[in-house]
Amino acid sequence: MLSTTYIAVILLSLLSGATSLIGVFLALYFKKSNKAVVVGIGFSAGIMLAISFLELLPEAIKVKGVFPALLALISGLVFIFLIDLIVPHIHSVKGKGEVNKLTLTAYLVAFGLIMHDFPEGFAMANSFILAPKLGLLVAISIAIHNIPEEFAMAVPLVLAGKKRILMKLAAVSALAEPLGAVFGLLLVSVLPGLNCFLMAFAGGAMIFISLHALFPMAMRYKKISYFLVGIGLSLLVYFGLSLIFK
Repeated sequence: MLSTTYIAVILLSLLSGATSLIGVFLALYFKKSNKAVVVGIGFSAGIMLAISFLELLPEAIKVKGVFPALLALISGLVFIFLIDLIVPHIHSVKGKGEVNKLTLTAYLVAFGLIMHDFPEGFAMANSFILAPKLGLLVAISIAIHNIPEEFAMAVPLVLAGKKRILMKLAAVSALAEPLGAVFGLLLVSVLPGLNCFLMAFAGGAMIFISLHALFPMAMRYKKISYFLVGIGLSLLVYFGLSLIFK
């Protein structure tokens, strides 16, 4: 039975990785639509926040209690914050018009995509082990959110003419989520009692990414109303999926 669970988690993580590639291909066709980019960023941020605050954190509180769950959430926030300090992230890059800056941006995008996808795979794996329906909700929500997220991430590279690099980075990004899921499975198999703690930890990581990476990215386009539209659409999708999987 355990092996079946592992197979299901890996297949779901591969599904999410595949939707990342869909977002990249859409960027090739809608590269000049700033409005679509901002809506996509808002959608990505909204659904990540909804999963973290309305699913992962409540489940951790239910099993471990308020203080341990909040401690795990804060630990996830701090962990990604420290990584962000050590390795510069894409939103810190300015002056994309210069060739050297564009090349640097390409590699920062690679790190940004991996940093986004790895905690998502980790969260999905831990959620599925706790409750398969919860895992399905998290997995499908993340798979849907990957499309506009990767679209928003890919557009700057498409405009810069870095399509070859973009496709390589997209492949790496698509693999990051399955790797996160495998890591989550391995960690829970060794320390099963930490499953709920790890869920809240992953939630904290996703909250930081949403507020510290996606929100500033959207603000650069100065279209706050479209960002809010994206958030609203993400909540509609999330609550719709919640009705199906609960």
